[in-house]
Amino acid sequence: MFLNDKGMTTAEYAIGTLAAAGLATLLLVILKGDWVMGLLQGLLQKAFTAGA
Repeated sequence: MFLNDKGMTTAEYAIGTLAAAGLATLLLVILKGDWVMGLLQGLLQKAFTAGA
C-alpha cells in the first residue's frame, strides 16, 4: 500500500466536480440559444397538431 495516498480521492472529486460544472455551463449556454428555442417550439407545435 502507498502511505501518502490520502488526498487522492479529494483531488479526483474536485476534478470531477469542475468537469460537471463546465459541462452544465456549456449545456446551459447551448440550450438558451434562440435556434434551440425555435427548434423546440417547432417540435411541440408538430406534436400537438399531428392528430388534427
